Amino acid sequence: MPPVKPMLAKLSRELPTGDSLVYEPKWDGFRCIVFKDGSEIELGSRNEKPLTRYFPELVIALGEQLPDRVVLDGEIVIASSHGLDFDALQQRIHPAASRIKLLAEQTPASFVAFDLLALGDDDLRGRPFSDRRAALEAALADAVSPVHLTPATTDPTVASDWFDRFEGAGLDGVVAKSVDLQYQEDKRVMLKVKHDRTADCAVAGFRWHKDGEGIGSLLLGLYDDAGHLNHVGVATSFSAARRRELVEEVAPLRDNALDGHPWRDWATAVMAEQGQRLPGAGNRWNANKDMSWEPLRVEQVAEVGYDNLQGNRFRHATKFVRWRPDREPASCTYDQLDRPVPEELASVFRPS
Repeated sequence: MPPVKPMLAKLSRELPTGDSLVYEPKWDGFRCIVFKDGSEIELGSRNEKPLTRYFPELVIALGEQLPDRVVLDGEIVIASSHGLDFDALQQRIHPAASRIKLLAEQTPASFVAFDLLALGDDDLRGRPFSDRRAALEAALADAVSPVHLTPATTDPTVASDWFDRFEGAGLDGVVAKSVDLQYQEDKRVMLKVKHDRTADCAVAGFRWHKDGEGIGSLLLGLYDDAGHLNHVGVATSFSAARRRELVEEVAPLRDNALDGHPWRDWATAVMAEQGQRLPGAGNRWNANKDMSWEPLRVEQVAEVGYDNLQGNRFRHATKFVRWRPDREPASCTYDQLDRPVPEELASVFRPS
């Protein structure tokens, strides 16, 4: 019975190898545990909050295609002509039922299954993954879109090819599991290999850490071909000591920072409407989270580590590597970024 906390993965810098490993593409969507008991369907998120009301089209499809009593682990994604669309997926978390209904028609979601926790009266979590995978394949033998079974291979050469080739479709890397692995809730017992790159970004502002002790994140920008500075993400995860150091390091850039700032109009407009200054929208997952920011004169460049892009911004928060005093902010453009060639998403869902 829900809730169930999903099994997690820890980061590996290299693709692990071994005779007892199974590899799968790492999907970039909403992690979801599906519970079906007869006509009842429940979609549970990674943080155990229900997703059921946001994806009515999946409730229908899963109800029609899954066995009568089953619990699945997988990912909710939205596929578009250019790959997985995480922005469209985020828009599905909306309070208005009418909006949810419209988006379900305009941007329908898919469910990609990669583990089987229970079937009928049997709790499978204590069984090896090889048994669960075989049972999952049998349970989804007749599944059709929007319900999919994730590809899996024991060949590291194939997994390496997926790591390179599927990125253009919006996938996040590769996951490796031991064939003997039992399903262990909320434990990092799988391995994930993600794309890791660096970029030089103009630093245009910061947010204070939630505990008030130092800087929590740096706001990053890249210039487009028209010379506009676009907000592309943030650098976070500083130690307590580093947060305090950053306060001193950016202090000279705070004076008169809003004068001539490239995000000045943006900041003042939002200040007038919402009482906060923010390049973007409020936090979708936590309405009470303080998203206000302070501008900095755009004179410093930071090198940051990132995994992949979502449109024209970083998909996840980046990791601060170092300051680049040898670089001018105007040189921080999109040209430096590694953009993979798109791969047909159909080949990911149904590889040949």
